Amino acid sequence: MREFGYERVFDVSGAVALLGADPEARFLGGGTNLVDLMKTGVERPARLIDVRELPLDRIESTRDGGLHIGATVTNSDLAAHPEVRRRYPALAQAVLAGASGQLRNMATVGGNLLQRTRCGYFTDLTKPCNKRAPGSGCPAIEGEHHNHAILGASGHCVATHPSDMAVALAAFDAVIGYETADGPGELPLTEFYRPVGDTPHLETALPAGALITGVTLPPAPVAALSRYRKVRERASYAFAIGSIAAALDVQDGVVREVRLAFGAVASRPWRARQAERLLTGGPASAEAFAAAADAELAAAEVLPHNGYKVPLTRNLVVAVLTELTEEAAR
Repeated sequence: MREFGYERVFDVSGAVALLGADPEARFLGGGTNLVDLMKTGVERPARLIDVRELPLDRIESTRDGGLHIGATVTNSDLAAHPEVRRRYPALAQAVLAGASGQLRNMATVGGNLLQRTRCGYFTDLTKPCNKRAPGSGCPAIEGEHHNHAILGASGHCVATHPSDMAVALAAFDAVIGYETADGPGELPLTEFYRPVGDTPHLETALPAGALITGVTLPPAPVAALSRYRKVRERASYAFAIGSIAAALDVQDGVVREVRLAFGAVASRPWRARQAERLLTGGPASAEAFAAAADAELAAAEVLPHNGYKVPLTRNLVVAVLTELTEEAAR
């Protein structure tokens, strides 16, 4: 591991100024991803700027009825918060599905959003990887790719984004707040993660030197009836091979509003907008759910060993929306 400096900060402007003065520095939250990558040599920061003492650790209602979640809120506190569980239950479920209690106690909301892919080629310095070393190639395309992307990938990268939390946030139109030396800014989560294209090493649209300060969830009454479902290869904590965040408003058997986002199928949380459009105003039936999923997944480009993700995701859509329809009828 490269030797590095360490500094703890107590105000947002000071944190941003420190990073601006040292472009090789990194912000440190819980360190549950960054420190692992430092141990393997993937990340080699010259300095860690510890942001855990910043005043960004609160969850508060907004004036319009949404929620604002500070960037240093731990995953444990997020999942346990009564207003998150009441208004956005799929978000609490996603966080609980993401990691063990010990990791949730350390991991922060801002760090969760910025975690890197778990692709084995990315974390192995003996292998090429366009995300780690632009222009070196993507060996996963011809190699081990059973848990890689089927949507939105490119010939430059087929890795998936590992966050469970971000999938639920995508379904609920979350907005990411950040601070730079020029002042504050915002990005919708669906624009926060960049498309892969030919620059997979550029993962987010955050401006250079920006510090994530929080996440705002707009009011979404539909989110009160929501669910996060994750499929993984073992019963203990593991990264998803497929997941879905779904919310549904059904009246008299008709879908009034629906939210859908998929995880583990792309380099970013995949908001299933085409499926949402097809379902809105139509019958809340298994047949309609399956047809909408098929339309969303028609763009899938599978590799020899990850095609199973298409029927898996389709089945998740049908199962979860059917469960929500039955729950709404009680």
